[in-house]
Amino acid sequence: MPEILQYTFMQKALLVGLLVGILCPTIGTFLVLRRFSMVGDTLAHVALAGVLLGMLWGISPLPLALFFSILLAFFLEKLRTIFKNYAELSLAIIMSAGLGLAVILMSFTKTSDLSISSLLFGSIITLTNQDILLIAFLSLLSLGLLFSFYREFFFLTFDEEGARLAGIHIKHYNYLLLFLTAMVITISLRIVGALLVSSLMVVPVATSLLLSCGFKKTLLGAVFFGILSVLIGLTTSFYLDLAPGGTIVLTSVIIFLFFLPLGRKKQQS
Repeated sequence: MPEILQYTFMQKALLVGLLVGILCPTIGTFLVLRRFSMVGDTLAHVALAGVLLGMLWGISPLPLALFFSILLAFFLEKLRTIFKNYAELSLAIIMSAGLGLAVILMSFTKTSDLSISSLLFGSIITLTNQDILLIAFLSLLSLGLLFSFYREFFFLTFDEEGARLAGIHIKHYNYLLLFLTAMVITISLRIVGALLVSSLMVVPVATSLLLSCGFKKTLLGAVFFGILSVLIGLTTSFYLDLAPGGTIVLTSVIIFLFFLPLGRKKQQS
């Protein structure tokens, strides 16, 4: 057995990491192609505030982070309908609120610098069995909903007006997509961290877009690069004693840069 698998905390990290490597690029593909990629950053700051609130109240932080993220995600969609011609305003408002609340809660929460660092940048040693069960349940639920309504999300991504004319309830599926995004971000907090989770939702998708034509190939490619980034990143962080979240994200960026010349040749041909 490889040395990395002899440690229980690394077995947990690899399990959750694989789920994150699948989920983040999957939901990220729909967001990126809708030019809504910054929603990950926005909801990550909101989730961070939820985690800190849970720590302040002395209750399990992940469920509260999930509830907080979903609540603000629905408010985000409401704002987006108000500012139809300035969609980025809704993101900026929610991100500002989440970040401001998180900073205030940090001053009230009696946590060590290490705890704050693990929230911001991820930590594989903080995973508990309860976290594993919750993350596994939310992962299966997210994937189940994504593929159950794959057709609706596909239409929504490429032709929202056409989807409306086809009888698809646009508003409902917009809310559902944000609900799933909030769940994926909450799942990913422990491994990647609040400041880095959106990168794993975007960079593998960007790499796949360099190489792929067609939605399905882009989606599968993004998932492949997401899993590859997590496996290489976690292994590297273990042997070199590096922060796992930063190592995973940096790995995904290196993979992107490796394939960037191929993408340029593809555009020129």
